[in-house]
Amino acid sequence: MRKKSNSKRRSECPLNASVEMLGDRWSLLILRDMMLRGFRSYKEFMECYEGIATNVLADRLHRLVASGIITAQPDPADGRKLIYSLTAKGIDLAPVMTELVLWAAAHENTGNQALVSQMKADKAKFLAEVRERWAGATAPRSLKMTSTKMTTIHR
Repeated sequence: MRKKSNSKRRSECPLNASVEMLGDRWSLLILRDMMLRGFRSYKEFMECYEGIATNVLADRLHRLVASGIITAQPDPADGRKLIYSLTAKGIDLAPVMTELVLWAAAHENTGNQALVSQMKADKAKFLAEVRERWAGATAPRSLKMTSTKMTTIHR
């Protein structure tokens, strides 16, 4: 089901809408960390490899929530903190993110070849696992990505 955005876009072009929602590296890296590493808290996002600034992280999380790609709910253990989850709209980005990973790995010298191999070996299975972890989950099983391999962990 399509929703009209409350924000004014530069044009009605679908690619423009995508770029306006996701067009900076930080938004994509936050989504990567959610999909592949199971990150759900502000603190976890602050620990990303790329070193995001606190003001940039707060802004990108707010934008992703406003775009309906993620949700933010109070942490039951500490109501001052938020727990972020992918929405159906966010989960639907998994094939796009997978293709971006495969594209970069085919054309650039990149790390985490174990992840790339897993995606190449059975893309459908990989995407099904991402969807399974997030669809309706309140505490998803996640894949923890390391520099050389991915291992299944439970949160």
